[in-house]
Amino acid sequence: MSFLDRINQDLAAAMKAQQPERLSTLRMVKAALKNREIEKMAPLDDAESIRTLQSLVKQRRDSAEQYRQANRPELAGKEEAEIRVIEEYLPAAVDEQTLARIVDETLAEIGAASAKDIGRAMKAVMARLAGQSVDGKIVNQLVRARLG
Repeated sequence: MSFLDRINQDLAAAMKAQQPERLSTLRMVKAALKNREIEKMAPLDDAESIRTLQSLVKQRRDSAEQYRQANRPELAGKEEAEIRVIEEYLPAAVDEQTLARIVDETLAEIGAASAKDIGRAMKAVMARLAGQSVDGKIVNQLVRARLG
């Protein structure tokens, strides 16, 4: 079952269960996937759908952070609720221990030793983590801690 089919089913279930917050989030997700499909002019595969959902989560995290800085906790809470709904469709996030191990292995493989290698190291680590649910900020912090 494709992402879009699953979202359509969950959309109908949210309508029947009268869950307005979940319903609006699923409509937004469906629209984002459809827009990406239109841009590509072809059906999305699962990897592209996952990347689209990950970008939605990242946008919401950034928005929640901005709302917190502006002292608007109710709006930050709304964004976080949307994140929880979207994350139901993403693969489980890589835990930090595994992430640290992957960063260490990748740095050893490419021979990165100084802060000058951060860009090359980030590219290699993110390529190795492609298709998995990871936060780029955490990866960046780990790489900088190892090389900086």
